[in-house]
Amino acid sequence: MTDPSPESTPRSLLVPTVVATVLLETATCVLRFGLHLQSGRDTAFLLKRLTGGIRIHHGYVGLLLIAAAAWMPPKHRNRTFWLLVLGQALLYSDLIHHFVVLWLVTGSPQFDLLYP
Repeated sequence: MTDPSPESTPRSLLVPTVVATVLLETATCVLRFGLHLQSGRDTAFLLKRLTGGIRIHHGYVGLLLIAAAAWMPPKHRNRTFWLLVLGQALLYSDLIHHFVVLWLVTGSPQFDLLYP
């Protein structure tokens, strides 16, 4: 039986994922509330034209990165590690932003599929 590499253990993903999640959530809050953009209507002008009016939450991008890591060949362990870290950080940051920050500030998690 072979010894698993440090890149493949869940414990090795913990610290980089937490650091990346904190950085992403901080940037998200600063961009949204630091610019006094407190509603979906205020932030829609930033991305509405780029996405054709569809809201692409960064949690969805995180899920895509986690899926990409699952399909990565075993010889690319470093890429797989960072895809998992970034994917999990995007997903956790999105969940924290919607269920903790937005729910407390606006009273709604704002999971609309389309921009208002």
